[in-house]
Amino acid sequence: MAKWVRSRNAVNMHLEELSSRIVADSGIPTDRYHLGKLILQSLKDAPDYLSQIDGASGETENFESVLTRSVRCATALKNLGLKQGDVVVLMAPNHIHLCIPIYAALYIGAIVAGIDMNLKINELKDSFKINKPSVIFCQSEKAADINLALSNLNIDPKIVTFDKGNEYLNFHQFVDKYADDTPVEEFKATNLDPNEAIALLISTSGTTGLPKSAAATHANFAISAANMWVLFDTCPSPTRLSVIMSPLQWYSALFQYIYTPIVRTTRLQSSLPMTQEHAYYIINKYKPTFTMCSPNMWAELFKKGDRDKCDLSCFDLIMAAGSDVPSTLFDTINSVVPETCFIPAYGLSEISGIAFVYDSTNPRSVGRPAITHEIRLVSPETKLDVTEPNVPGELFIKGPAVFKGYYNDEKCTEETFTDDGWFKTGDIFKRDENWYFYFVERRKMLLIHKNYQVSPLEIENVIIQHPAVYQVAVTSVPHPEHGDLPVACVVKHKDSTVTAQDIKDMVEETLSEQKHLSGGVIFLDALPMTSTSKVNKSKLAALARVSERL
Repeated sequence: MAKWVRSRNAVNMHLEELSSRIVADSGIPTDRYHLGKLILQSLKDAPDYLSQIDGASGETENFESVLTRSVRCATALKNLGLKQGDVVVLMAPNHIHLCIPIYAALYIGAIVAGIDMNLKINELKDSFKINKPSVIFCQSEKAADINLALSNLNIDPKIVTFDKGNEYLNFHQFVDKYADDTPVEEFKATNLDPNEAIALLISTSGTTGLPKSAAATHANFAISAANMWVLFDTCPSPTRLSVIMSPLQWYSALFQYIYTPIVRTTRLQSSLPMTQEHAYYIINKYKPTFTMCSPNMWAELFKKGDRDKCDLSCFDLIMAAGSDVPSTLFDTINSVVPETCFIPAYGLSEISGIAFVYDSTNPRSVGRPAITHEIRLVSPETKLDVTEPNVPGELFIKGPAVFKGYYNDEKCTEETFTDDGWFKTGDIFKRDENWYFYFVERRKMLLIHKNYQVSPLEIENVIIQHPAVYQVAVTSVPHPEHGDLPVACVVKHKDSTVTAQDIKDMVEETLSEQKHLSGGVIFLDALPMTSTSKVNKSKLAALARVSERL
């Protein structure tokens, strides 16, 4: 593809042809947005096409094998008793079996929820309270923690391990036990209303703190995720090899799992953690041409002194999303790989993809609004629409890609939408005279540490349990490779002898590694407050940068 790109129409033409055949066969007009039927037909269309590669093990699989295995898994889930709307949780690395229950669940109308496999017991419990899974697919090493987390929750999901069985059925045993002999050519995906049926629960902090699950319908995802491919010239097979750099719970992995068979592109993934060393290995070996990951990951891969170990010029197009892209990173990537199109994208789990389509004639902008979205900027102070260029306002979005709400969280859903149905992103943008948009700042408090989303409120809720802590607020300090380093700002009770190490130990014993206080602890006499008696986050962040951190 060309270095300088604007939106193309190839992917939409391909989707129109594919979905028209599906609708002609079923007679159901809304089937054009049924993810299960789109995947099922795509796998049938090109049985010999290479579907996936595990970069760690070297295992490969074509469309025909994925089709056969996913259909058998779908019949197993149905025979187990799963029905439309039941939740299937997946907690595993990106190995070659992971996509099979994803596709199987979408065929039968079950909901797919990816959960961070590094979560500890109390974090898993919080997640299961929300998602209420019927089946959990995981690695055997996590099964005991999952079982403990499920205690006293009044749910009894089937636990299936991808590797060895022990006291639980492993994946192959599960399929052999519950699947029937329905021939692939006779298997039919479950009919559903794609505009209402939830397909995915995507992990997010939302706009207000603690982790939540954004409920995306089949139509939300089918419509919006297509925007991820609009910069390519051709479709099917818009790019030779798409590589997953993120764990399953991130949108950047989910959209590739679901859309690579639909657009007919081979997917590279790895069953090993995506460290810098391992990323260099699989990039050098397989020469992928497309991916999306966080700016922090790109900063690590393009780090001076290390980047010469890897030929990063193999990429035609790379995207960065999840946090703001520093201008220094933008300049570095464009100087190191000048023929690669690097896109600073702005997207949200709540809209199943990106809000703007990039135009490289204006490379500092995130682009113009995607045709699938209505866009407004609203002044946080006056609550009126911003109508003038170069004036900041909060981004509001409306349209068919906007999610149904936060799963089993009616209060947060109501707070996130206006009375007339606009989704409040919590992020500040401005636009120029030509309707190119520019990210200004996040109103959200979410931190991005390495390749993980971190909620300050979640860490605060742990620290405040310490009897010596009077007040706590968590902020961060920037790190050139790892992004946000969490910092706890603590006000102690009078005469308390609690130490910084005591606070760090408490967090480490309770939360997973990415939420540890890698930025340190600061003891303050009082937290900086706003006139409305809220913690002044901007002053807190400034304090963290100049104060001694223990």
